Amino acid sequence: MTQTIHIERTTTPKPKPAANELGFGKYFTDHMFILDYEEGKGWHNARIVPYQPISLDPAAKVFHYGQTIFEGLKAYRTENGKISLFRPDMNMKRLNRSNDRMSIPPVDEALGLEALRQLVLIDQDWIPDAPETSLYVRPFVIATEPALGVSPSQQYKFMIILSPVGTYYAEGIKPVSIYVESEYARSVVGGVGHVKTAGNYAAGLKAQEGASALGYSQVLWLDGVHRKYVEEVGSMNVFFRIGDKVITPALTGGLLPGITRDSVIHLLKHWGVEVEERLISIDELVQAQKDGSLKEMFGTGTAAVISPVGSLHWKGEKLMIGDGSTGELSARVYDTITGIQNGRIEDPFSWRVVVE
Repeated sequence: MTQTIHIERTTTPKPKPAANELGFGKYFTDHMFILDYEEGKGWHNARIVPYQPISLDPAAKVFHYGQTIFEGLKAYRTENGKISLFRPDMNMKRLNRSNDRMSIPPVDEALGLEALRQLVLIDQDWIPDAPETSLYVRPFVIATEPALGVSPSQQYKFMIILSPVGTYYAEGIKPVSIYVESEYARSVVGGVGHVKTAGNYAAGLKAQEGASALGYSQVLWLDGVHRKYVEEVGSMNVFFRIGDKVITPALTGGLLPGITRDSVIHLLKHWGVEVEERLISIDELVQAQKDGSLKEMFGTGTAAVISPVGSLHWKGEKLMIGDGSTGELSARVYDTITGIQNGRIEDPFSWRVVVE
């Protein structure tokens, strides 16, 4: 990192919401980070400034061609009062993989991590300390060049904003019901399903609307070519405990390489659980459910960490997973990862990074 980050502190700090009002992504802290890019000049003008609207030309390429990427991670107040992050280096590496796929210049990862560190320290009073709460961190890049030609932008902004968030499960970790999507496709191998770009999420909204109308929490996507191989659930990767093994879809290029996913795989192997990363079809899942070998299913992601699945809807039939309750392994994984994140238990993998 060679750039100095200029800091301008707010003179009008905002009131902080109560912990029981937080929800997810509704409130934002007093400051944000901005870094500009211009072709021939590179990334420059690193600064932390008061949180504020940004002004963009109506012709900015992000509006017309969707050239944008983002990340998501959390800062935690540990039981000893320190501030910690969970594997932030992985987020910066994935951000640059997304940048590469979307023809966006790479960001200096050391600078990004330092900006994140300084921003969290400046707004550390926004980190809630109620159980299971945290400060959500949203780094993102947008194309800002005002030009309507279909080509990569020559101007960008890399920004980081912060949002205090409440417990994902207000009444404790609870299983959700999932609708298996058979009409719409979200991505195909060779596309952008493996990167965190806005269009991936926009492509899923129609199916999510339909699933919600039927009373289901999220959509389980199948591959876009054969329409039979399981990929991911909405904003989460998925895991299945079948017999004595845990199976998760292989990273074929059509689904996101989640950081929580990677953490769960490491954790399960550390416990001696056999993990398979491979193609798994919806037919195999249905058969495993019918013969009783499908014991558990859960999603993994930054927001919920672990989201147990109690049932699947497939072709008009409701398929219960186990007895429909949170499985033993799902609960153990959730307790362990959140314990590492919040400093309640030992971190044998050096995943927890103290911010100071």
